[in-house]
Amino acid sequence: VEPVLSKGNNCLDAAKACNLNDTCKRFRSAYITPCTSSTSNEICNKRKCHKALRLFFDKVPPKHSYGMLFCSCRDVACTERRRQTIVPVCSYEDREKPNCLNLQESCKKNYICRSRLADFFTNCQPESRSVSSCLKENYADCLLAYSGLIGTVMTPNYIDSSSLSVAPWCDCSNSGNDIDECLKFLNFFQDNICLKNAIQAFGNGTDVNVWQPILPVQTTTATTTTASRLKNTGSETTNNEIPSHNDSPACANLQAQKKRKSNESVDTELCLNENALGKDNTAGVSTSHISAENSLALPTSSYLSTQLTLMALALSLSLPLSSSVVL
Repeated sequence: VEPVLSKGNNCLDAAKACNLNDTCKRFRSAYITPCTSSTSNEICNKRKCHKALRLFFDKVPPKHSYGMLFCSCRDVACTERRRQTIVPVCSYEDREKPNCLNLQESCKKNYICRSRLADFFTNCQPESRSVSSCLKENYADCLLAYSGLIGTVMTPNYIDSSSLSVAPWCDCSNSGNDIDECLKFLNFFQDNICLKNAIQAFGNGTDVNVWQPILPVQTTTATTTTASRLKNTGSETTNNEIPSHNDSPACANLQAQKKRKSNESVDTELCLNENALGKDNTAGVSTSHISAENSLALPTSSYLSTQLTLMALALSLSLPLSSSVVL
């Protein structure tokens, strides 16, 4: 059954829009000429074709260059035009497919290709726990890194007209013991959900900048852990406070509370007086002038007021005795 005709060809519309823009039209013509011109020995001059393609994606605004490369399609005619955007016969295909690891080594020997491949691995890194399936949550950076590879020996392109799968011109045959490493490298292109979502979002008219960075899962966990630690630390601080038991020196409690509140030391004389008044046998000071009623134990919170009262009482008792000696 013939497929239902689409209402329009987005890739064809993108090409028309490029021709209406002076910059896009000029740089597009600049790469089409070397990428389609044939010579006596080969189909095209691949080196000049790659250089012109790099200039096109470097100089033309993404609105037009991405529009041709990532246009959304609903029929074969559209997807084939999208696949032909970079003139794959010259810029992409070759007589034989090299091993992907060998192609990667060739890329690393060129500083432009090496740096752009590193950008692609960084900015198109998939992450299943993120909303966008991208580790960096940024479709624009991924598309920029992908388009930056076009015009290098690692130039990728759509594998066919039926999907958004892309790959460089290579395979993993003759990989030997490195087959797993080779497949991992190739699958980063072919089965990259981050890149596919980025292409689809742009093709559907979704702004590639809508994905704002969100807190990674690790950061959320760390925040929760930090909050728990702070809570536990607060509990430990409360539990480690100096207890106010009846067998603990009152001055020790007072010093601890005073230092915690005002960071000031307690008067030493007050502590000595307290020891003299509260511990007859230990201090060795006579307290026969104090009645037994005044030596009853008092709550810790009233130690200060009690000592002031006792000092006033001792002073009032000593005054008559001083007067009689003078007389």
